[in-house]
Amino acid sequence: MNKNIKIYTKTGDKGKTSLVGGSRVSKSNIRLEAYGSIDELNSYIGLIKDQKIKKHYCEILLEIQNRLFYTCSILACDKKEISAKLQMINEEDILLLENEIDSMSKGLPELKSFILPGGNTITSYCHIARCVCRRAERTISLLSNESPVDEIILKYINRLSDYLFVLARKIAQDKGSAEILLKVRK
Repeated sequence: MNKNIKIYTKTGDKGKTSLVGGSRVSKSNIRLEAYGSIDELNSYIGLIKDQKIKKHYCEILLEIQNRLFYTCSILACDKKEISAKLQMINEEDILLLENEIDSMSKGLPELKSFILPGGNTITSYCHIARCVCRRAERTISLLSNESPVDEIILKYINRLSDYLFVLARKIAQDKGSAEILLKVRK
């Protein structure tokens, strides 16, 4: 990396930024909110990956981080001719999540109640990531109302939130933490 390149450009000092392809938009633009939520999610997944968890979970989380980076690039682009050249999510990525969900679910107790976040720090991080993932999904859905978004992105993000929920349950089990069940008032 060239040591003369500065990280700050000052081009965003007035509340505008550039999308992939060069368009300038307000930093309050829904497109930035969408890929900003994915970036935040990616950071939380990195936090989970950095905990003392099984190597296999770390490997899958690293794959997810790569896919989320691709997703940010796609969402940051408002020009179809450019986005068509970017790395894309595919059905195999979704299948990976589904297979992982199925594998982890085999050893978990049947759900008979809603589960509250908590139990141990890593489980809580998974639940935070799941919530950020759901927010990202809502924001991407909102973006798709005004600009085309490939349906596979929404499908991937939806499945990812399911994966994070099951990962939270599995890590709770791995760490010997009891799941915190919703108490129903009588």
